[in-house]
Amino acid sequence: MKNILKLSPKSARNFFLKEESYCNFDLPPYFTFKKVIKNISKQVDGKLLSDFYGSTTHPDTGKQKATYPSDFENVNYKFLNNKDGKFAWRPFQLVHPALYVSLVHRITEKDNWDTITKRFEKFDKNKKIKCHSIPLKVNGKSSDKNVIVYNWWQSVEQQSIVLALKYEYILHIDIADCYGSLYTHSIAWALHTKNEAKKNKNDKKFIGNIIDKHLQDMSFGQTNGIPQGSVLMDFIAEIVLGYADLELSKKIKRLEIDYQIIRYRDDYRIFTNNPQEAELIVKNITEIITELGMRLNSQKTLLSNNVIQDSIKADKLYWMVSKKGAKSLQQHLLVIHQLAKKYPNSGSLSKSLDKFFNRLDRLKTTKENMSVLVSIIIDIAYKNPRTYPIVAAILSKLFLIIDSKKEKRDLLKKIKVKFYKIPNTGYLQIWLQRIVLKDKKSHVFREILCEKVNDTNISIWNSDWLNASLSKIIEETDIINLKTMRSLKETIESKEVQLFKGAFPDS
Repeated sequence: MKNILKLSPKSARNFFLKEESYCNFDLPPYFTFKKVIKNISKQVDGKLLSDFYGSTTHPDTGKQKATYPSDFENVNYKFLNNKDGKFAWRPFQLVHPALYVSLVHRITEKDNWDTITKRFEKFDKNKKIKCHSIPLKVNGKSSDKNVIVYNWWQSVEQQSIVLALKYEYILHIDIADCYGSLYTHSIAWALHTKNEAKKNKNDKKFIGNIIDKHLQDMSFGQTNGIPQGSVLMDFIAEIVLGYADLELSKKIKRLEIDYQIIRYRDDYRIFTNNPQEAELIVKNITEIITELGMRLNSQKTLLSNNVIQDSIKADKLYWMVSKKGAKSLQQHLLVIHQLAKKYPNSGSLSKSLDKFFNRLDRLKTTKENMSVLVSIIIDIAYKNPRTYPIVAAILSKLFLIIDSKKEKRDLLKKIKVKFYKIPNTGYLQIWLQRIVLKDKKSHVFREILCEKVNDTNISIWNSDWLNASLSKIIEETDIINLKTMRSLKETIESKEVQLFKGAFPDS
């Protein structure tokens, strides 16, 4: 694997234009964005996206006026994924492919890529603040997600344990709603310094301004928040967070304290030899990120003098102790249910469900009550939306064991009714649709991406601001692969959903 900052502009462009980079949350395999990205990339190569803007007639003067994406709502496709089974949610976005490709092309122009990589060299100068969340280019057969998990385990968890040799205290903090609150003008500050960015705020050649403009074009002109759901946006967030690291280095240098910080995206681990120094560092972080439109999440702050124990996530420790001894499927699921209750939406919960799925993979029949197992697994998913894909896979395995079609349909109906009680469950509907894909009975799902599966003519992006040539490419390029859809089995296979296969040593 290779840090993308070490890539040439051409290789970086190819990396960001990968389908897996465009959409980094799980969708069934018949959703494909490879063709639309490739077709648009070919069309806009060497040109500005503004060359493809449409036009409209001004009502007063009768003159032709360009249509700008920032004047249109719903340019990106958004769906809200419920976070807790109540009223908190996280917006996933499929960025408008024309804006996505254009932004990738502009970022990876030679001069712009040089500006970005040189700036990251400055962000990384202080070896006492280590960032381990720069995207990685994967070589070989490993999936991008697999490598991300392994990199986190190796660089964050394992390195944190090593730091117990030197430091007595660890302080965990993270930024609340980092992507949703990031101030887009701060990207230019990060890449060109604040003074230069302010002096040249109208310079259309500054890559910081180019990125800012693209982000506003995706968001109806708004300057707060960036889309979540792509590697490109993860990288743009790193530009601002790297800048925050640089500003923090300057402030801490004056304090003359012994410390080490490991940052993974918006999560910080601060190591010191006394708690007051750790809290002083947090004070400085707070001052810096406030100027960037962000704030710390007070509910996720943890100070501990047990560096070894608290270097390992609490949910992981709990699962390591609790997983032993569950013999029946129901016992196994009930242990996972307790983990879900104690540590909702945690990495260990996803991994435990992954293990349960593998157990079902070897099972052909069972005398256990299927309705009970379905009820337990659905209750887990109800409050843990992060688990929707793997829960859907487990359900498909359980449904395979049930002989009666009527029983399957009755259970599915109960599941749909249960989830209609909570808002923003479009992501779950996408995976429920995958479960019943081979069922000849008609199933209705309200999520637009589900409707797209049944009617490829439905548009999910607003392209009214584009001219006919580019909008036609988007409209006529299928993002549903019917051949893949027809080839899928009734049950969801491991390659569709498994994240942790070979990701890191079992524990």
